[in-house]
Amino acid sequence: MERSEEKNGSDKPTGQEQGSGAAELMLKREIGLWSAVSMTAGCMIGSGIFMSPQGVLVYIGSPGASLIVWATCGLLALLGALCYAELGSLVPESGGDYAYILRTFGSLPAFLVIYIFVLVGRPAAITAVSLSFAEYALAPFYPGCSSLPQVIVKIVASSCILLLLLINFWSSRMSTVLMNVCTAAKIFSLLVIVVGGAVVLAQGHIPTESLLFAFHNTTQQAGRIGMAFYQGLWSFDGWNNINTVIEELKNPKQNLVWAVTIAIPLVTILYVLVNISYLLVMSPSEILSSDAIAVSWGDQVLGSWAWLVPLAVALSTFGAVNGGFFSGSRVCYAAAREGHMPQLMSMIHVHRLTPAPALIFTTAVALLLVIPGNFNTFVNLLRGQQEESDLMKLVLRMFSFLSWLTYGTTFACLLYLRIKTRNLPHTYKVPTFIPAIMLLVSLYLVLAPIIDHPQMEFLYIFLFVLSGFPVYFLLFHFQCQSTCIQTATTHLQLLLEVAPTTKDH
Repeated sequence: MERSEEKNGSDKPTGQEQGSGAAELMLKREIGLWSAVSMTAGCMIGSGIFMSPQGVLVYIGSPGASLIVWATCGLLALLGALCYAELGSLVPESGGDYAYILRTFGSLPAFLVIYIFVLVGRPAAITAVSLSFAEYALAPFYPGCSSLPQVIVKIVASSCILLLLLINFWSSRMSTVLMNVCTAAKIFSLLVIVVGGAVVLAQGHIPTESLLFAFHNTTQQAGRIGMAFYQGLWSFDGWNNINTVIEELKNPKQNLVWAVTIAIPLVTILYVLVNISYLLVMSPSEILSSDAIAVSWGDQVLGSWAWLVPLAVALSTFGAVNGGFFSGSRVCYAAAREGHMPQLMSMIHVHRLTPAPALIFTTAVALLLVIPGNFNTFVNLLRGQQEESDLMKLVLRMFSFLSWLTYGTTFACLLYLRIKTRNLPHTYKVPTFIPAIMLLVSLYLVLAPIIDHPQMEFLYIFLFVLSGFPVYFLLFHFQCQSTCIQTATTHLQLLLEVAPTTKDH
């Protein structure tokens, strides 16, 4: 579409109008405040709180200290989200960390973020949670079976990914509604666990081990404390996802702050209460030996209604995968718009107004990772069990390590922009000590596990990051792209019915 046509477009785009050249082709602002709250909470509440709270306990060593870790993780997530809310007001673009690093430190570090998370990190998270969904969705059909057939698990996980591709491809509004429904189901499920623990407390059936040795054997090792926070923060991951879709958020300068200040404290309170409920019903030794703690809790408390727990986990993980799809595709879309991904990824469907190519790309990588993925390996990693390294374990450890490396860089962006934009009006500001604290926390979470327990895996991670440099200079800095890629882009554009957005960003 010509530039003159863009200027003449109306402010109310639809696919049909765009076809006649009467309107701009762009993603629509359809996420209101409560949908933003739902997205933030829904992306955080996945499989972790139902499946692997023992990951914190096994590293920190005591039940009392584990509760402190959970509460602190929630506080860190809230402080980080408030910093991101200010960055969202300074750089009102979709893409989250990528957009902030790009506008602050330039093209190369921003590309490395995309290289890490769009190619591996985000699809790996989708794959891991999809495998969790498959495991719990199949559990009622294999009663008493400790290990489900991995082929069936992978087929169900792949079906979950493909179904959510169709939903997100068809309508952003449909995806948002699904997110709201799943979030409501998640919160209800957590409340059931909290109430069940309160009933046990009222009846006086409390394991004395949890009370007498609440802080016994608490670790003093910095590396193990850091790994305990890794486990807890995995369950809070998604606290910054709303920043990746800020261009689709209604009244973003106000709703962004309100969304995180409502959702994150709510999730933190629920997580702490749920962990207390687990400790009231089960002893620490029982928790550590459980493959799926919520299921074990349900067997002891709910009796014949214990089947509700696998159903709740399946709904929770399904919603978490949907949130990962929605936000992850927007990061891919934003990067392609800046030239850090193939041009096709920056296009949206002319009728559905969804980033179809970015969604398809994320799906393809996630499906590839399902092949070597193993649910049992994922559980053992979160529980802190050490076993022979495989691809999925390496990818998941890489995701936690590089996430906090990226978050630390983003907090540094805020401190730098504070100096650079000192004389500009800020619609929202956090006290300077908050991003400074979060930067130090990020450095600790990156360095402590390496210093305390060096592993070859961190060398692999470092080499993977280094491999992004030649890719950047070859494909994007020097623009070494063949005419075959350009021809393929044209054909795929016609096949998928997609076109570049017409709004200048």
